[in-house]
Amino acid sequence: MNDAERVVVPEAGALDRAAEAALRPRSLADFVGQQVVREQLQLVLSAASARGGSPEHVLLSGPPGLGKTTLAMIIAHEMGVPLRITSGPAIQHAGDLAAILSALEEGEVLFIDEIHRLARPAEEMLYMAMEDFRVDVVVGKGVGATSIPLELPPFTAVGATTRAGLLPAPLRDRFGFTAHLDYYGPGELDVVVSRSAARLGVEIDPEASENIARRSRGTPRIANRLVRRVRDYAQVHGDGRITPQAADAALRLYEVDARGLDRLDRAVLNVLCTRFGGGPVGLSTLAVAVGEESETVETVVEPFLVREGFLGRTPRGRVALEQAYSHLGLPIPDGGVLGGDAPEGNGRF
Repeated sequence: MNDAERVVVPEAGALDRAAEAALRPRSLADFVGQQVVREQLQLVLSAASARGGSPEHVLLSGPPGLGKTTLAMIIAHEMGVPLRITSGPAIQHAGDLAAILSALEEGEVLFIDEIHRLARPAEEMLYMAMEDFRVDVVVGKGVGATSIPLELPPFTAVGATTRAGLLPAPLRDRFGFTAHLDYYGPGELDVVVSRSAARLGVEIDPEASENIARRSRGTPRIANRLVRRVRDYAQVHGDGRITPQAADAALRLYEVDARGLDRLDRAVLNVLCTRFGGGPVGLSTLAVAVGEESETVETVVEPFLVREGFLGRTPRGRVALEQAYSHLGLPIPDGGVLGGDAPEGNGRF
């Protein structure tokens, strides 16, 4: 095959990232939901702009998919400065962070995703960089080691975490503005779905938009993903317009039911209700029964099921609640559900 005949096919992941980026709002005015956070952040940015300086460091916490990365991009866009993106797991040594910090331009926004997973040496270096805008780079080892102070230009650090409780207090206290993002309501997600469809150049019926919003688990990232999958279905099996029938058929094909539960959610509930009699059952046992990792069940499946009242966590393990039986069409045990009076504890036992 010669050069003229060679075809380069983008990776699927790259296409998904490009599609997701195209749906992100670019300003606070376009950002849907999180009204209190938006108003607070707008005040911080407006005051910094009026002073002609950089905003204070920002910490964003909350479940995945609610817009933490998008807000970091918006902060850079609103201030008219570059954005540098990295993540906690990518910074394993203090030298990794020093290289990133030394390359920052004045006023630049440094976004650190999963900041709670920073290595301890890098974390301690970040303390000084955020507070004093300098770092001490150690050259050499042993008695011959020399500490060289490196001055940094003023910058804004934006940290994002899904587990704010894991952040050490010294790091958390260095953020001048902290915000927690909450799950979205169906009305807010309806706006997200309609806007995303418009940006994709797809016509969508209001009823179809509401249907997709209801099944999006309170998360804009999931809403955008479902919009793209329903669009695909409408293009292949229809005229490209997202009708209520097309949306329902597409979501049924992708195994997303009327409450937003997917295949893995229902598998967890079904195993818990039928094989373990409603529980209590330990996390690792439950994960093995559905063929998934314990971390996947705990971080991906459980939060939604607990929030919607399908599953409870007790000191002895996970238990199915009445809604789980009703949703699966299963009879409630004669003695009632187990553990419903104590839905607390980590349930790892």
